[in-house]
Amino acid sequence: MHDSQSDRMSGSETRAAGGLALVFAFRMLGMFMVLPVLATYGMDLAGATPALIGLAIGAYGLTQAVLQIPFGIISDRIGRRPVIYVGLVIFALGSLLAAQADSIWGVIAGRILQGAGAISAAVMALLSDLTREQHRTKAMATIGMSIGVSFAVAMVVGPLVTRAFGLSGLFIATAVLAMVGVLLVRFVVPSASHHFTHRESGVAKQALGATLRHPDLLRLDIGIFVLHSVLMASFVALPLALVQRAGLPKEQHWWVYLTALVISFFAMIPFIIYSEKKRKMKQVLSGAIAVLMLTELFFWEWGHSLAELVVGTVVFFTAFNLLEASLPSLISKVSPAGGKGTAMGVYSTSQFLGAAMGGILGGFLFQHGGLGVVFLGCAGLLAIWLAIAVTMREPPYVTSLRLPLSPEALRETGLSERLKAVPGVTDAVVVAEEAAIYIKLDTEILDRPSLERLVNPASAASEA
Repeated sequence: MHDSQSDRMSGSETRAAGGLALVFAFRMLGMFMVLPVLATYGMDLAGATPALIGLAIGAYGLTQAVLQIPFGIISDRIGRRPVIYVGLVIFALGSLLAAQADSIWGVIAGRILQGAGAISAAVMALLSDLTREQHRTKAMATIGMSIGVSFAVAMVVGPLVTRAFGLSGLFIATAVLAMVGVLLVRFVVPSASHHFTHRESGVAKQALGATLRHPDLLRLDIGIFVLHSVLMASFVALPLALVQRAGLPKEQHWWVYLTALVISFFAMIPFIIYSEKKRKMKQVLSGAIAVLMLTELFFWEWGHSLAELVVGTVVFFTAFNLLEASLPSLISKVSPAGGKGTAMGVYSTSQFLGAAMGGILGGFLFQHGGLGVVFLGCAGLLAIWLAIAVTMREPPYVTSLRLPLSPEALRETGLSERLKAVPGVTDAVVVAEEAAIYIKLDTEILDRPSLERLVNPASAASEA
């Protein structure tokens, strides 16, 4: 079907995936570096209250949620690069606004402006323009990994940079990272020779209604909303718990997060392998939500010494990272054929709304009830998610495929129905304007020769 040459990513594809993964990582680093420090250092700002600290932590999520799908659609019209450049410059300006602020309101305004540089959808679309079909999943996984790594690095580097240069130094560092992103897009990421509309990596307006009505996708959207709400709310309380309950100076928090993230990374890997190999994703997901909920109850009831808080933080990050890694994989399994890009767009919007809500809720609960009430509120949110998650059906263990269609195949009526009758094919949709068909299939039971004959009758006949 294809030669061994096409099994490897080309040099330009590798540069595209690596360069755009770095752009994503630097931007996410700027978003997340304030998480472990704002609750402790931010209280020195004029007008700071716990509720406003919470708003500053989550504020970027509001503009990010509102603008990321529109920015993606604009990038289809005017091109990816202009949107990415503008988004990174807006992010840098937001960082500089927060850096020179001496009141909490200045930091909130800076965070809102940072979030307005919503380039996720445009970056994913550019990646689609620059990679071939068979390597796209691999390239997108590279970006997914870069986000995870940047989160881990941010949790450790944020406290170290703030200790050395203060909060304003931290925000200046995030502005510099955004401008490095501009240079990467300009000089490292190759130019796209064509503009590619692709339903697996962008939002298709036609698929939006069906996505919003899909019960299992909605469960996953609620899940990522709760997960990021809990993350942001916990980081209103956890740094303060380390200072107030455990007596750990804020300058030393970095080693707690480093320990927790290193251990949690290795601890979650067996669960990811088990869930995929044994096809037990629903059980692993529900188990991780339950563990996260119990961790919040542990913080509420027992998290009073340094040892207890460190153990709790390790377990928290193990469950959190496991859920963060599992949910996008579930989205791609559950979404209908040709609907993954739209499903991911709605999922990302839910994630950012969750971040905004979590910061605001965490600050409000802390101001009105103290640390314990924040942890209790997080446990309550996770209990609601657990009740929703256990009603989910076991996801189909399928992979998505996009195949170009020959003119003969395109002219056939009822092709998608005939494809669905092939053993192993669970869903199929023809998109005439792309001259392609999107298929969901279970590779373990797929009848590949039948699939080939239907999709490309001419080459099947010549091979026969």
